[in-house]
Amino acid sequence: MQYYSLKHQAPSVDFRAATIAGQAPDGGLYFPESIPKFSPELLRTLKTLPKAELALQVMQPYVGDTIPTAELARICAETVDFPFPVVPVTEQIAALELFHGPTLAFKDVGARFMSRCLGYFSRHQTRRVTVLVATSGDTGGAVANGFLGVEGVEVVILYPSGKVSPVQERQLTALGQNIRALEVQGDFDDCQQLVKQAFTDSAVTSHLTLTSANSINVARWLPQQLYYLYAWQQWQHPEPPVVAVPSGNFGNLCAGLLAYVSGLPVRHFVAACNANDAVATYLRTGDFTARAAVATLSNAMDVGNPSNFTRILELFAQNHTTISQLIHGCSVSDQTTSATIEQVYQQTGYLLDPHGAVAFQALSEFLQTRPEQHGLFLETAHPVKFPEVVEPLIGQAIALPDSVHALMQQPKRSTLLKPRYEALREYLLSS
Repeated sequence: MQYYSLKHQAPSVDFRAATIAGQAPDGGLYFPESIPKFSPELLRTLKTLPKAELALQVMQPYVGDTIPTAELARICAETVDFPFPVVPVTEQIAALELFHGPTLAFKDVGARFMSRCLGYFSRHQTRRVTVLVATSGDTGGAVANGFLGVEGVEVVILYPSGKVSPVQERQLTALGQNIRALEVQGDFDDCQQLVKQAFTDSAVTSHLTLTSANSINVARWLPQQLYYLYAWQQWQHPEPPVVAVPSGNFGNLCAGLLAYVSGLPVRHFVAACNANDAVATYLRTGDFTARAAVATLSNAMDVGNPSNFTRILELFAQNHTTISQLIHGCSVSDQTTSATIEQVYQQTGYLLDPHGAVAFQALSEFLQTRPEQHGLFLETAHPVKFPEVVEPLIGQAIALPDSVHALMQQPKRSTLLKPRYEALREYLLSS
């Protein structure tokens, strides 16, 4: 499998080169030259395949011969070594819980897969690889955990000061070793822009072997399609589901669309957005305009200019009609998010996190006029990561898992950084 830049000003590369580079030299995202189709045999046996075997079959065409099959099988087995349960919430709606990994967030899958791929590739590198990543919440913790102690790899995480939850902040600042956190005095879009500039700065890229662990990296983005296959394995209804995805940088939804194009049955997708609804507006109007990010209760979705939107456009040949017929966009306010958490807990006993609440509400609105359909939403993070939002709504404290309790006792280690590229450049060049 070869990957080309969406800006079309750089040569195509294989999976190894795309993973190590993060993004193309022209600043574009890498995209597969062809979309593999799921075989009839895979679709026929899908519900009975072990998770690790299914992951191997899905990921093998994308990886090609850059990783031996036995090594890739090990990577896949370690990547998905935890549950992905579908849990009924109402008669019409179920939750696909993606927070049973080590950092209680859906990004554990992509971070674990990429860290193990990069660990394999770094065996053949003559100098250390530096993973440079921006996070709006859960990416940082998942990347920090996934890469902790990986030989030949350093990790630098940029996160917006005061705009991540206490648990999220500890997960990316308390580990030490090869993990360094930069606390940027701005928002996520500032962090993401700084990272993008670093990748196009020849002084930095000649000094360091840079790669990114955001969903712009193919090794982070591609394995996310596994969620949707694991959901289908557990789906109990004869018709395909409507799937609602809480959407920020749009890597998760784009991965689901990739699985759909490969042959996975899905009736419809719902792009569940908070106030940062540039893509939802595009779905309604055909016009996309990047905006400054707005802070919301669902902070991991606070992205005004989502990187992976360009991949969605590429996947469907820039055709707004095709895209809007398959994806419904919905914007959910903070007030409605809070009301949804409270009401769903009171009525069903199911506890949503703010991101899952946005998706649940968007899906509920979509299904109101479609009572014969069933759907599932992606519950992407454990509610314990958002106590300041959730606990007042349910009137009680959320018990800390043992792993989180121990982490909260560790000291925070971060370096304050102004939201100016010169500051990041100086930091990286002095590394």
